[in-house]
Amino acid sequence: MSIEVNNETEAQVDEAEFAALARYVLDAMRVHPQSELSILFVDTDVMSELHVRWMDEPGPTDVLSFPMDELRPGRDGEVSGPGQLGDVVLCPEVAAQQARAAGHSTAEEMLLLTTHGILHLLGYDHVEPEEEKEMFALQRKLLLTFLAGR
Repeated sequence: MSIEVNNETEAQVDEAEFAALARYVLDAMRVHPQSELSILFVDTDVMSELHVRWMDEPGPTDVLSFPMDELRPGRDGEVSGPGQLGDVVLCPEVAAQQARAAGHSTAEEMLLLTTHGILHLLGYDHVEPEEEKEMFALQRKLLLTFLAGR
């Protein structure tokens, strides 16, 4: 599995931990081991530009996902086909604000957002209440099992 993590901000980011999380999530979701994923940390200016350009919404957001080959999770003991999963772009400054409001660390918030972004790349969404329930339960389970194994 090829996982590239780049930090273009001044924020402290343990790139190895984010790569390990991504590998864990992709393995758990039975994504082909020859698939590729990129995780990028950007500042608020860059995130604001991306948010306006791709979502037509002003200001920075916490995480954006840009799928490439529209890979889906593997099913019942078989992995998905190989391909380029896409990019997860995170903004540590926004994550820090959300972490303070939620009462946990910025690192924990960014790990949650990374999991969330990967699930979006795999086709999960949270527009409808049932979709939200499924996606948020899955992201919680994946993150908690990853953290328990650290």
